[in-house]
Amino acid sequence: MFQEDFFSVIRHSKSCNFQLKIFLMNAKPFNLAHSTWLEVKDLNYDLAVLPWGAVEPHNYHLPYSTDVIQAELIALKSAELAWNAGAKSIVLPAVPWGVNTGQLDLKLCLNLMPSTQLIILNDLVENLKRQAINKLVIINSHGGNNFVPIIRELSVKHPEVFICTIDWWKVCKAEAYFDEPGDHAGELETSVMMYLVPELVLPIETAGDGQAKKFKTEGLKQRWAWAQRRWTAISESTGVGNPKQASAEKGQRFFDDSVLKIAGFITELALVDPDEMYE
Repeated sequence: MFQEDFFSVIRHSKSCNFQLKIFLMNAKPFNLAHSTWLEVKDLNYDLAVLPWGAVEPHNYHLPYSTDVIQAELIALKSAELAWNAGAKSIVLPAVPWGVNTGQLDLKLCLNLMPSTQLIILNDLVENLKRQAINKLVIINSHGGNNFVPIIRELSVKHPEVFICTIDWWKVCKAEAYFDEPGDHAGELETSVMMYLVPELVLPIETAGDGQAKKFKTEGLKQRWAWAQRRWTAISESTGVGNPKQASAEKGQRFFDDSVLKIAGFITELALVDPDEMYE
């Protein structure tokens, strides 16, 4: 395995103390936030993975950082599986702020404008180009983040860098795992958080039922027309979707299956020549 070969000289060096040997054996070179210069300075990466979440209320029972936690852990687990399959991906530190323009009146809901996302991504892509990393995968965990128009613009400015985005909760069909997946802090999100960080989830009895008002206009109600929802007008608890049937077991199954598909995607993308993307 590549990781084993890379660290073998350092691990077996007589000058390397026991603590350093143990540290290096437990190193995760796909996780930039937890890596050191010693670990990454001689590595070459095929692609970068960027988790992107949001800071917003999630009903009464889930933490504000729900989207950040999910994006980061899904990215890290997917990258780990891909690394073990031979894809040298590096997971960048998660961006915690997302587009929350319809929730500005919710206390401590932190909004990032789409135009600011474009600036951040442009700067990041320029950094990756200097590192000869020409592939970027955004793992998005927040419905308000829409990276499609941003990627279109960056593809003109940086045509040599391949950028794609994954809304992780859409990778697998939620209806096959949950009775009522929900739109925000419902059964899907609650189940995944129960599995990943149960210590941050309040008892399900504290959660609101997730009932939410819908648009009166039929096209908007059916979602073939789109308009931004004003969150405080549609949901008292901020939740949309009933979380009462959530369980850690459901969350684990959905998380694991989603991660497997994303890891497979990362592995495939790492091996593809950006100039030969089509068949």
